Parts: sequence; structure tokens; C-alpha cells
Amino acid sequence: MLKLLEIRGSRDIDSGGKGMRRMLTAEGIYKRYGRQEILKGVDLEILPGTCTGIIGGNGCGKTTLLSVLAGVMRADKGRICLDGKKIQGNSRTYGDRVAYVPQENPLMEELTVKDNLLLWYKGNKKAMKEDLESGAPALLGVGPMLKLTADKLSGGMKKRLSIACALAGHGSYLILDEPGAALDMECKADIRRYLKTYVSSGGAVVLTSHETAELSVCTQMYVLRGGKLEEIGIHLPEQELIRLMKK
Repeated sequence: MLKLLEIRGSRDIDSGGKGMRRMLTAEGIYKRYGRQEILKGVDLEILPGTCTGIIGGNGCGKTTLLSVLAGVMRADKGRICLDGKKIQGNSRTYGDRVAYVPQENPLMEELTVKDNLLLWYKGNKKAMKEDLESGAPALLGVGPMLKLTADKLSGGMKKRLSIACALAGHGSYLILDEPGAALDMECKADIRRYLKTYVSSGGAVVLTSHETAELSVCTQMYVLRGGKLEEIGIHLPEQELIRLMKK
């Protein structure tokens, strides 16, 4: 039996009888490349047990925003906070709490699946074994391919492994850039099921996607347009999403 996912810091803090909800926030985020300003004061709150979808046209800054949220890229202005405390620049806090899966494959292609996992588990074989039995790697079906080198995996298997690697630290926030891109229908469905399990266990997901099936997992939705986020409804039809992106 697979146990409920262990998520770091997924529970509310109760201090002095007053509940304080954990959250990851972006406050007044600005980012430019040369003379082009991509993000123009983005604000966002991410709560445990939620899945946040971000849509937008190509080149609007979705990947840039996720990179800033994940601590991979520094904003020109603004701050990223966890539970009200600034964490931008604190690589240890990011590594412990925020898991990031970019569009590009982050794996070491020449290494086996097992060795890729060991890198992310920092050599902790016991923790990796436990997760292969009942954690994220087990839920994602990584176990049967441990002896294969990463370059022998299909795109879908690489994506599963990338998510499992990113969650080696049992992060409470999972950030995914186009998780279903170029995957077959079965793999997309498996990843959607995993995301629902992750959220129901108290984790929070932030994802970008162009696919309505993938966005159906979301509990809140935003469109990134003109460098700013605007909240929109969930479960909107494809034509309405297209209209909102072009508005």
C-alpha cells in the first residue's frame, strides 16, 4: 500500500490560538531582459492544498515567473516570501521547501535512473528506498526503470523521473513548467492523478500549461498578460481561455 505523501510543512501553524496559514508569496515582482520588461509588478499567493494554473501567450513571461518563484532566477525588484519571511537568495530554504521541474530535462543522461535519484537524495539511500516503496517515486512508477540509463527513457518516463527527483526533499511547493508537453495521453493522465494526490496531501502546485485537461486539476487560475497576473475562473472552455490570453 502506498502511504499518503509526506509533505514538508504542509500543516497550518497554530500560534497563541490563532491559526497562521503557510503560504508562498510573490510580491511586486519585476523582471526585464535588456530593455524589454517581462514582469511588471506580479503579486501571487500560493496556499497549501491548492493547484494554481497560469496561462498566457508564448513569450509572455510564464517561464520567467516560475523561475523566479522557484529561486532559479532573481527578480529585479520585489520579493519571494515563505510564511511572511523573505527567502529569495536562501538556497537551503528553497531546496527544502520548493521543488521545481522545468520544461528542459534536468537529468544526467549518462547515469542510471537510480544514480539520478541518488544525486537528488544526496546519497541518502535509506530515504530513497522508502520513497521508492511508498513515496513520490512509487506513485510515479519510477521503480521498474532503476537500472536504465536516463538516455534510454521515453519523454514521459523522463518527466516522471524529473518530478520524483525534484521531490526528493519532500518539498511542500511543486512548480511545473508545461508538465504534459509532448507526452502521450496515458502519461499525462498519470501525472494529473499524481498532482491530485500531492495536493490532497497538503502540497501546493503551480503550473503553466496550454492544455485544458491539465488545467482541470487547478483550484485557481491566472492569466499572465502585459507583465501582470489577472485571476480568472476555473474550468473555463478552451475558446474562453484563448480570448482571455488575447484580451
